[in-house]
Amino acid sequence: MQCKIDVNNQLEIFDIDKVAKQAAGAALMRVGDTVVLATVAREDRQVEEDFLPLTVQYIEKMYAVGKIPGGYIKRETKPGDFETLTSRIIDRSLRPLFPKGYAYPTQIVVYVLSADPEVDLQVVSLNAASVALYLSDIPMKAPVCGVRVGQIDGEFVLNPSNSALKKSALDLYVAGVGDELLMIEMRSLPQIVDGVQSMNELPEDLTAQAINFAAKAIEEGSRKYEEAFLALKKPDANLEYKPEIEDENIAKYIDENYKDAVKEAINQMAKSERATELNKIVDKILTDEIAMQNEWQKDVVTNVIGKYKRQIIRTQIIEERRRADGRALNEVRPISIETNILPRAHGSCLFTRGQTQALVVATLGGDSDAQLSDSLTSSEPIAEKFMFNYNFPGFCVGEASPLKSPGRRELGHGNLAKRAIFPSIDINSPQSMRVVSEILESNGSSSMASVCGGALSLRAAGVKTIKLVAGVAMGLIFEGEKHAILTDIMGLEDHDGDMDFKVAGSNDGITALQMDIKLGGISLEVLKEALAQAKEGRAHILNLMEEANANIVINEAVLPKLEIFSVDPSKIVDIIGQGGKTIKEITEKFGVSVDLDREKGEVKIQGANKDGVDGAKERILSIVSNSKDFRKPRGDRGDRHERKEVKFEIGEEFDGVVQSSLDFGTFISLRDGVDGLLRAKFITTPFKPGDVVRVRVTEQKGSKISLELV
Repeated sequence: MQCKIDVNNQLEIFDIDKVAKQAAGAALMRVGDTVVLATVAREDRQVEEDFLPLTVQYIEKMYAVGKIPGGYIKRETKPGDFETLTSRIIDRSLRPLFPKGYAYPTQIVVYVLSADPEVDLQVVSLNAASVALYLSDIPMKAPVCGVRVGQIDGEFVLNPSNSALKKSALDLYVAGVGDELLMIEMRSLPQIVDGVQSMNELPEDLTAQAINFAAKAIEEGSRKYEEAFLALKKPDANLEYKPEIEDENIAKYIDENYKDAVKEAINQMAKSERATELNKIVDKILTDEIAMQNEWQKDVVTNVIGKYKRQIIRTQIIEERRRADGRALNEVRPISIETNILPRAHGSCLFTRGQTQALVVATLGGDSDAQLSDSLTSSEPIAEKFMFNYNFPGFCVGEASPLKSPGRRELGHGNLAKRAIFPSIDINSPQSMRVVSEILESNGSSSMASVCGGALSLRAAGVKTIKLVAGVAMGLIFEGEKHAILTDIMGLEDHDGDMDFKVAGSNDGITALQMDIKLGGISLEVLKEALAQAKEGRAHILNLMEEANANIVINEAVLPKLEIFSVDPSKIVDIIGQGGKTIKEITEKFGVSVDLDREKGEVKIQGANKDGVDGAKERILSIVSNSKDFRKPRGDRGDRHERKEVKFEIGEEFDGVVQSSLDFGTFISLRDGVDGLLRAKFITTPFKPGDVVRVRVTEQKGSKISLELV
């Protein structure tokens, strides 16, 4: 059956019961030329542990844009960062909908089968997954709807095309069901206005307006989905759910006999210390006569005391307006900041807030150090010159866990910090920048500590960012008609609260925001109150950061030296030399990296020391000034320097042999002794001299041949 729904500025076409009919739920969704398949599958047996075993996998297929995967392995392998982050967005949007106590292993898989370059894959994928889940036999009250909001020429735009989003000052992604918001991701997008870069921070009141604009669209979308698919939904399965409290008698006994002991354990600041104290209480209870008479099991007592602990924390905050560590609700933990504590790093900052500590290190590089990535909605690889990596080792919370490659949480936190700081960095910066946050201690808000440390590490590396950016994590607790907003939450408050709300920005507004709402809806008034309280906390942190910034001593001796100048674009070929021989000699002799722009004639030289950079510049200028002589015969050497004008057809293909590889690309022999240049942005797997590579001619300007991989 096919359903067509015209909603939120796009026509959505769903095919139901057409494919993947053995899955618990499936939806084939089309928007424009984008087609995604979302499926839901679940096991029939619950897990023993008390958690929701949900797995979400968003997978992009290269055939969706008519491409064969690059590299040696011609198939999709490890998911890229965008796939991982999209999986995380879908998970965060759908997880709150599952019934309490649901513990059946469940998998949601989203395949991108066809990709329209103008269609937002994240919006389509979430909505397809939501419909597939709603159609399944898992009880769901209503389908989730996701929308993206942009701001173009001062007006909010609903679900803008990918090209329109590039003109937007705002990128807001919101998911919800009915009138309840569940997940929010927001970032400001910097723009050049009259030659000056604007960070486009969003004021708090305008942020609330944008979210409200999205909420109205979500309510309509969720309603239309429910109307279209209610009759097609499978009957709810007869499922068992884990009880909220497994033994009320144990809960009553703890309340009467161990309430003060639990409170004291809660006030232990470190997660490991708190867990140890709670385990001691469990062991003590099990030795009591009533426990032995009733044969109470340790896992049951542990589960009950965990839920009792949550109740104590929330009651203390709501009724006593007091937090576990004694702080006021709007109070930020003590902060200390040290910069450039690593003598050989370009820039570093040790940012400590309470029991959360981040060592953030900035490294500067050239164009060739940019992170290259493929995108289904972009015809060429994307080169990102600002990178942010977040690492969370087990020892930061006192655990002896193995060190692994970054997981979804690490990638998500790093992406949030990157989005927060990016607007403050010069869009046209000649340098690539990599910031790494090593979390050394964690008791909540480590991603926001990474934002603060990251902004200062760049300043410590001599980067002239537009403004300092700080971040603070907020919490929200609801009990009946009462609510409490918490500034700078600890891990305990994050775990047992109703909302996880991270806000980053400058004194002038918000650059990035991330919100997960566990309880369902949040009123616009409470949202405005939370944003205002977050602004106060951010201003306090920024004041301390400004003091630290004033005391930075830059490591001039270890910073890379950068020289940028221009030459006649026609001379670039002389700088490169036959098969890249000349440029290779320069980089090796002077210990520098050289980036050349053939179109503009721009030359960038970067090296560890000034003498090397100056020597390379002098050599290049010498080549340029004498290049006219190279084109003239010089006695018996004339034939060697004369160039043959060999014509190539655009689109002509060759099995070329790799001659040499440099920072900016690889030279590949074509025919008649002529080499072409395959630029670095097209290369996903390094080549070595002698490799045979299938390439296609994309452009010829005189003797300069540009190539792409076939």
